Amino acid sequence: MYQDVTTMIRRTLYPSLEPFDYGFFEPSGEHAVYYEQCGNPNGKPVVFVHGGPGGGGDVGARRFFDPSGYRIIIFDQRGAGRSRPGASLVDNTTWHLIADMELLRERLGIVRWLVFGGSWGSTLSLAYAQRHPESVSELILRGIFLLREKEINWFYQSGANEIYPDQWENFLAPIPPEERHDLLAAYHRRLISGDSEVQLTAARAWSTWEGATSFLKPNPKRAKPFGTAEFALALARIETHYFVNKGFFPSEDKLLDGVDLIRHIPGVIVQGRYDVVCPMTTAWELAGRWPEVDFRIVGDAGHSAYEPGITHELISAADMFLSGK
Repeated sequence: MYQDVTTMIRRTLYPSLEPFDYGFFEPSGEHAVYYEQCGNPNGKPVVFVHGGPGGGGDVGARRFFDPSGYRIIIFDQRGAGRSRPGASLVDNTTWHLIADMELLRERLGIVRWLVFGGSWGSTLSLAYAQRHPESVSELILRGIFLLREKEINWFYQSGANEIYPDQWENFLAPIPPEERHDLLAAYHRRLISGDSEVQLTAARAWSTWEGATSFLKPNPKRAKPFGTAEFALALARIETHYFVNKGFFPSEDKLLDGVDLIRHIPGVIVQGRYDVVCPMTTAWELAGRWPEVDFRIVGDAGHSAYEPGITHELISAADMFLSGK
């Protein structure tokens, strides 16, 4: 089902709240993965899958869900956010993250949970659901990203630069002209180099490009964290690591080809029509393979979950699944 939605009266985030439980678990090797639980300890379980990869969760992630009815679980993927060590690439693949999600679900005694993810979080949510459909009660996905070559090229080589030539100049700045034929590879070399200054310069340019293009209209307050050293290093290092390795998928159409494994799971896709980071054509392709999904196109939004129209649709979808309607 497809809807083009532009609602005048819009839902806003639920009030701020603090976790009733938080800590770390150590799945393997050097990683300590942060998690927290908020809301109703006896409520409907939902897991928030953050973007990037490398973006980490934030306090706003708690606020998409009615805390009186949801048991809200947030975790920071390996190397991201509050997980330790920061920006680590060791044993950091899609399959490690899927295993971490299952380990966390089991540790918390949850049988099935609603899986809620946007951007890279939609990628990981789809991969997780296709590997463990029995663990997923519903899916809410935003800003669909399937980590295919054409999607990477659009945002990091040629496409989005035509819309944001001013921001693109800053993105190009750390890379000499002779390396610009393959910007992903050029950035990756710098981000895994042993020179911390080179790493940080590249990381800030990479991360700031993403922050500057995530909203339909400029939002300096939301974009500001993308330039901070800790956030930028984790985001840029982990993203380039995943992108040069093609998401660690055996084929780039794996998630599209695996849709039949999850078509029985109730799902909502929320997509900004003017999303530059993850253009709508990818969501359109996914919905074409998944005719049962509730596909909501927000007509006045870009990429971010904090765009007013996207926030409204995400909260409305979560409320719908809570009420059972």
